[in-house]
Amino acid sequence: MYNTSDIRKGLKIELNGEPYEIIDFLHQKYGRGGAHIWTKLKNLLNGSVQEYTFRSGEKIDKPDLVTKEVQYLYREGDELVFMDLETYEQMYVSAEALDKKAFFLKEGETNKVLIYNGQIIDINLPAAVVLEVVDTEPGIKGDTVSGANKPATLEGGLVVNVPLFINTGDRIKVDTRSFEYLGRE
Repeated sequence: MYNTSDIRKGLKIELNGEPYEIIDFLHQKYGRGGAHIWTKLKNLLNGSVQEYTFRSGEKIDKPDLVTKEVQYLYREGDELVFMDLETYEQMYVSAEALDKKAFFLKEGETNKVLIYNGQIIDINLPAAVVLEVVDTEPGIKGDTVSGANKPATLEGGLVVNVPLFINTGDRIKVDTRSFEYLGRE
């Protein structure tokens, strides 16, 4: 159990049977009354954000969260298959549950995942990954307009805007948080 004095940004708590991450908080003290801690919480299961106020001294539950090293094996329909590197047990998770993070997974790569009650709810990705361009319009010689972009489909299925000189088969670096082109590899 946590106490309200433990509240800080990034702390993961359990509230009403669901895991949350504290995005922001503010400690407020009014005259004679007790202190209150206003928090902005992100639901780790569905991504919704809500506000909640704790009274000073209130107890807060710890969620059953485990971080494990897993290897991404393959995609089976709408499900992603991972293997626990300690027990060699296969774990399935829907691509929807990981949102757009599923686009950055490569077969055979290892990643750390966040598991809640035996189910993968999040994956920890590096800040940028290198992916191959699978499909884009060919660059035309002489297209040197500054700042012009075109759509490109990457190996995971993600579509990003890239400069005109990028061609099919090029390897590019993409930011995993903003889904933007960072440069050519």
